[in-house]
Amino acid sequence: MSEQRRPEEIAVDPRDYTRRTLLANERTYLAWWRTGLTSLTAALAAARVVPELANARHQWPYSVLGLALAVIGIVCVVYAERRRRAVDAAVRSGEFADPSETLTLALAVVGGLIGVGIVVLIVVG
Repeated sequence: MSEQRRPEEIAVDPRDYTRRTLLANERTYLAWWRTGLTSLTAALAAARVVPELANARHQWPYSVLGLALAVIGIVCVVYAERRRRAVDAAVRSGEFADPSETLTLALAVVGGLIGVGIVVLIVVG
């Protein structure tokens, strides 16, 4: 009976592109993190800084946008690790890991709604 090894324990063949692919996976992981941190920063600005600077009569629209941006930021940071592990394991076993279509669609929809909300705040503003 063969012993099961974790994906990170499987040797990488230096003659193929596995090493490059693993490094690209690491860069993608960091890009997810940058996106998450940027979203969290934008969330704080939208919910707390912008209404103060604009002397907004109603703060709740800014809070809703800030909350949505914060959720996107959290999802990006958490998904980054999940995706990094899945791609790493797939590369080491010679397979491909598809991204979550549900998650990417949800991010696109929420991002689009945030964009519409920002346009409304600018026009009504």
